[in-house]
Amino acid sequence: MLATRTLLSKQTLTAVSHQPTCFVHQGEYGYWGNTKVAVVFSGCGWWDGSDVHEGAYTMYHLSRNGARFRTFAPNQQQMHVMDHMKKQPSTGENRNMMIESARFIHGQGKRQMQDLSTLDVNSFDAVIFPGGHGIVKNLSTFMKDGKDCKLHNDVERVLKEFHRSRKPIGLASMAPVLACRVLPSIEVTMGYERDENTRWGNWPQTNMVQAVKGMGARHVVREPYEAYVDEKNKVVSTPSFMWETDYHYHYIFDGVGNMVKHVMRLSSKKE
Repeated sequence: MLATRTLLSKQTLTAVSHQPTCFVHQGEYGYWGNTKVAVVFSGCGWWDGSDVHEGAYTMYHLSRNGARFRTFAPNQQQMHVMDHMKKQPSTGENRNMMIESARFIHGQGKRQMQDLSTLDVNSFDAVIFPGGHGIVKNLSTFMKDGKDCKLHNDVERVLKEFHRSRKPIGLASMAPVLACRVLPSIEVTMGYERDENTRWGNWPQTNMVQAVKGMGARHVVREPYEAYVDEKNKVVSTPSFMWETDYHYHYIFDGVGNMVKHVMRLSSKKE
């Protein structure tokens, strides 16, 4: 039995030593565990929480680029529950943002979804907010108040603390609304500034672009597969599902990937 265990151990070590670099999680901007990133969710689902694709793509690209991430959401009720088939609110349902967001996560203990109130800026090198209507319904009052909206207290705290600490902030689709409301004169992208319908997709949320401009932000036009970097403020944004498409999800995947890579680059940049 001992000989068998020794043989297996040697075989395992040999196999690991011959694995490609990615097996040991060396990303373009760091090694596994060197960069710690907080990811903030607002529920589960495009119409009433965090978009499932943007959330999953964010975690995939963080893993691929060598980051260790933890996930957070407010431990509070969301605005309402949407029927994602009918695209209208369901009657008689109430759901908790943190419990709904836990659908994204595999793991126990600290690897489970955490209460956003416990997020400590000193424990992380960067923060990322995937998009979805939870941004404008649950993490802010934008759905009701537009450019004069108020942010969830912990969302505002987290954004201001990371900005003050010169730590990068990543934002997908609708999430720039949050940062633009509380961080002065930042630069972001939410895609196009007018709806340009093509056979590939369209831009139905351009009213939000006008809103962030009204908040004092500078908007930069980018494609859904691109990211824009505000180097001065260390804010990285990507349009992702601000662009509505039936088939071309790989553009969203690439856009989130570019956002994550720049967040990683900025978190490793010494000042």
